[in-house]
Amino acid sequence: MRRTDPKPVGDIFDELFRSPDIAAKIAEGYLPDTWREVVGNRVADMTSQIRLQHGTLYVHVVSSVVRSELMLQREALRIALNNRSRVPIVNKLVIK
Repeated sequence: MRRTDPKPVGDIFDELFRSPDIAAKIAEGYLPDTWREVVGNRVADMTSQIRLQHGTLYVHVVSSVVRSELMLQREALRIALNNRSRVPIVNKLVIK
């Protein structure tokens, strides 16, 4: 069926970016910035690597003290990351 009503390009892009798969990929791209917003600059500066694989976020932290503190707050961090991303992309958080 042929569409007869024209649609603004901005509306088409809005629909595209609201689709769950595309929104998740965009949120994944912003994950390092989201991590910094959630944990703050000091902790983010001690983070050497952030990787999302199959819903599991792997975070490498250089300080053992900070790593221990983050381990205690894993679930709260996961929830905060998903809330800030507006898409539930982190199912599990592994801190090494």
